[in-house]
Amino acid sequence: QVQLVESGGGLVQPGGSLRLSCVASGSIFSINIMGWYRQAPGKQRELVAGINSAGSTTYADSVKGRFTISRDNAKNTVYLQMNSLKPGDTAVYYCNADRIHVPSKFLYDYWGPGTQVTVSS
Repeated sequence: QVQLVESGGGLVQPGGSLRLSCVASGSIFSINIMGWYRQAPGKQRELVAGINSAGSTTYADSVKGRFTISRDNAKNTVYLQMNSLKPGDTAVYYCNADRIHVPSKFLYDYWGPGTQVTVSS
């Protein structure tokens, strides 16, 4: 009914930049919160950044000042601009959408399949 698909991951050198995109498709009227999470090998999945429909944002301390989250509500799309990347940012990055308004109901806690980001020289 609703699908999330990420794009924009890849291999980048330390200090480089990447821009991730995530598109939510389906019969969607609105999405309350969209966010990016990441999971490195052997570690738990963690919140990277989140944004609500009004544009209020939150960031993990480890990415503040380097990453910027934004969204296009008309396109049901969320972006993550990642600058000054470090090897510690290497992980699979997942898109999340919560409280999705579809015909006759709300859907909660949807995830994309993830996109790999590798920061290495």
